[in-house]
Amino acid sequence: MKLNITRQRSFWWLISGLVLLASLIGMILCWQQFRAPLRPGLDFAGGTRLQVARDCAVADCTSPIEPAEVRSILATQGLENSIIQISGGEGQSVSIRARNLDVDEESTLRAALEEDIGPLDNQSTQIDSVGPVIGQQLFTSGLLALLVSFAGIVAYLSIRFQLDYAVLAIVALLHDVVVTMG
Repeated sequence: MKLNITRQRSFWWLISGLVLLASLIGMILCWQQFRAPLRPGLDFAGGTRLQVARDCAVADCTSPIEPAEVRSILATQGLENSIIQISGGEGQSVSIRARNLDVDEESTLRAALEEDIGPLDNQSTQIDSVGPVIGQQLFTSGLLALLVSFAGIVAYLSIRFQLDYAVLAIVALLHDVVVTMG
């Protein structure tokens, strides 16, 4: 069976356009929720990530940690917009992404979690904080690296081939990036 792609180029342009449209719609929906085309990680958005696990040597670990229980604890602490992720083999640890917390707020939150879900394992507790300035610097540096790499590709392809090939290669690269992001 022969597949003649150039003869059916209108069909392939349509497929590419539909995939690109679906990706752009996905990014627009994400923009409405997170104010960014992708869900920004802690490194870019800034904030505090608190990861704690139950100490199963002391606590009753027969049932997993319930997200609703953690959400109610966060609501009493004024952290309603935090993101909760239950992890661990049997749901015995929880990761919480919240706004920037100071040391007192972190201690208060840990105490409230320990009171409600049981004793926590101090060895597995992780607290990471990233300020908004560092997140902005990471974003700016990443964008600059992307632009420099695009310029390098255009320069190399312009020297090796022709400028129109370089421009089309960047268009194809942008197409692939947008489809992957969506």
